[in-house]
Amino acid sequence: MFTIRHKIALAAQKLSPDAASPPGLDLGFRRDLAFPRLSEEMLDRLISYGQEEAVPKNTCLYRYGDRDTDMFVVLKGEIESRLPVKGGGSKRFRLLRAGDFTGELNVLNTQRCVAEARTVPASRLVRVSRMNLRKLMRAEGDLANIIVSACIWRRVAMIGDPSTGVVVRGCEGDPDLLNIRRFLVRNYYPHRMEEIPARNESGDCPADPKTPEVELLDGRVLIRPAICDLADELGITELPEPHTIYDVAVVGAGPAGLSAAVYAASEGLSTIVVEGNAPGGQAGTSSKIENYLGFPTGISGAQLASRSHLQALKFGVHFAISRDVVSAAQENGIHRLMLAGGLAVCTRSVVIASGARYRRLNVRNVEDFENRGFFYAATAMESLLCREREIIVVGGGNSAGQASIFLSGFARQVHHIVRAPSLKSSMSQYLVSRIERCPNITLHPHTEITELEGEEALEFVTWTNRKTGASVRKPISSVFVMIGAEPNSGWAYGAVKLDDKGFVVTGGQWGFEATSYATSVPGIYAVGDVRAESVKRVASAVGEGSVVIADIHRYLARRHRDFPG
Repeated sequence: MFTIRHKIALAAQKLSPDAASPPGLDLGFRRDLAFPRLSEEMLDRLISYGQEEAVPKNTCLYRYGDRDTDMFVVLKGEIESRLPVKGGGSKRFRLLRAGDFTGELNVLNTQRCVAEARTVPASRLVRVSRMNLRKLMRAEGDLANIIVSACIWRRVAMIGDPSTGVVVRGCEGDPDLLNIRRFLVRNYYPHRMEEIPARNESGDCPADPKTPEVELLDGRVLIRPAICDLADELGITELPEPHTIYDVAVVGAGPAGLSAAVYAASEGLSTIVVEGNAPGGQAGTSSKIENYLGFPTGISGAQLASRSHLQALKFGVHFAISRDVVSAAQENGIHRLMLAGGLAVCTRSVVIASGARYRRLNVRNVEDFENRGFFYAATAMESLLCREREIIVVGGGNSAGQASIFLSGFARQVHHIVRAPSLKSSMSQYLVSRIERCPNITLHPHTEITELEGEEALEFVTWTNRKTGASVRKPISSVFVMIGAEPNSGWAYGAVKLDDKGFVVTGGQWGFEATSYATSVPGIYAVGDVRAESVKRVASAVGEGSVVIADIHRYLARRHRDFPG
């Protein structure tokens, strides 16, 4: 029997490589990139960043679950890298010899290790501390690229290994299962899916208080875990340093936030990103972005988010994942961001880049069907629910257009619903043309969804043409809604000036300084979709995120003059 994981892999092979492996990473494993052997010249340079050590045989260098591990380079001897398996044991992942180095994604962040390492014979190693590794990443471009590439491909191999990783069990179509799956995939965490067959005649997944469940490698089982609790248990949460005052804290890891983080860290500013779920934001759920400069064949939102996240890690950005900001206060020029769970981040400047979310439809019982037939993303994961079925896409923007085209490759029929008389005023022409030429996409202008029906999940949808008054009721179980944005700015109420729609007001009479991204509070800036009057495009968000760092440099220089030391 195929599990959900196998199905996603099959879908990925046909349309999108980013569903079965970490978002944005190719499905095929590259052993040569995962385990490169450093040349003697590279070893000589790398040694200058570390300390040579003689290590006895069978010495544990780091264990599964450790944080802040150093990187080890083999000069003589062997290191065995091992993966944990169910029941408390482990299996060999790789034997590292002279010229090899340890680590995978854990050396680029402060998450817990998903592997362990120990010497086999007595070995001579170079230990590179976290601090020195960050210096190397900035100063040695070729070495940095080799290390980052190896880290990525090693994690790909770990995710693809069927004998390791946590086990997620649940019934396909369960919204809580979908949320857990999204979280683990978007955070590149090794896991396996075990599908529980539906237990009613209609094939729907009835509510079950005991599923989904996550079985950990030590045998413990988490029943219907909240995402933040799961993140803490697995060590995905990166805890901010309690006594550190960062130069920049970025709230949100969408395109604007990741851009700001990359530019800040690459220019030497200590940077932390606070993100409530996973890097990528709303753009990370886009099936494909075809008008982003430099990608003539397009790039998926997941690919763009993944590459940007890894680029930020390369420059030493810290990520506080699965934590939302709940309040902000300022004292003596230092901003204190309180996070969910009681953690605090202290920083000299703040970039609000928390983005926006798709609006809900104005239909009576829409909340009953969210993730039970109503979705706000159209990726390979959601496409599995559409195969050979009639589905609906709602919205007149580019995200809705891309969703229709992408899902038409799976669904028998796509009904594209829009209130306007056409798509031409709100959607790029290349998408309009493709929708018009696609034989299994039907456009319904002047139309709105007026009724939703279903027991455990969505079963029937009624839509009405507001021009003619005619209504249609169809057996449809999947609706994809992309109808404009609402700002993710709840925590900012009372902290900075917002407009009547909740977007952060910047510049003009309200900005604390004469720049486009300054808010009403000194040291706090806003970029991307959360900013009032911003252009709601990925390229614009990336541009704003990069430009605001110049403003922050000037602000920090002034602040240093006013508050030396």
